[in-house]
Amino acid sequence: MTRAVAPPRRFHRSRLIRVLEDLAVVTVADSRQPLGERLGQWLDFKDAISLYSVLHGGPSGDAGRRATAVAGLDLKHEVARVRAELLDGILSDIQLDPNETSASEALGTQGRIEFTPYNRSYLSHQRSMQTAVNGLRAQLRAVASTRSPALRRLAALDGELEKALGARERGLLAALPVFLGKRFEQLFAQGAEAGDDPASRAWLPGFCREMQAVLCAELDLRLQPVFGLLDALGTDGAGQ
Repeated sequence: MTRAVAPPRRFHRSRLIRVLEDLAVVTVADSRQPLGERLGQWLDFKDAISLYSVLHGGPSGDAGRRATAVAGLDLKHEVARVRAELLDGILSDIQLDPNETSASEALGTQGRIEFTPYNRSYLSHQRSMQTAVNGLRAQLRAVASTRSPALRRLAALDGELEKALGARERGLLAALPVFLGKRFEQLFAQGAEAGDDPASRAWLPGFCREMQAVLCAELDLRLQPVFGLLDALGTDGAGQ
């Protein structure tokens, strides 16, 4: 019997990468480099020294003061609340609502539908996500800094990683609306080639759903460090 060839396994990739691949806006080849080597390419010499100091030095001594602002806060509830608010903001955005495309302000001066309003909306959601997620991350680090030595070191490590990788992360995420702009033009051109009436914009609801999917996947990606810290705080009592 002939054995069927299994499709490529993508379980190790983030939801964001899978969504972008499904939209055919990026192609990501599997890297044979170990994770440590790839991460090292993002760090300069000063970053490496700071990370080494955290991993091999003692935790900072101002944990109590930094945690005062979040004392008594239900961290699980707070993370869930912020995530729900960000998701609701994405899904309730009228500019991205597939059922409200006829009411969108996407027509240019010559009656041609344009990507500019969608780009503004995407950038606005990115700013909201960055502000909210960074705040959550800082709160969790503050609480972790009051716990075991291992959690204090984890909090310090997360802070250094955020500083070292933040600029690179922002640069990569800034490319997402660029990819979506190319997708927008592709769908517009396909509609024109098919002879669709430009006024009908039959492809636009599907594009709006795609934008929502990319934004939701980006939110999941941004929240990964938050969920990692939350999980570490939850398992600390078990000696993890």
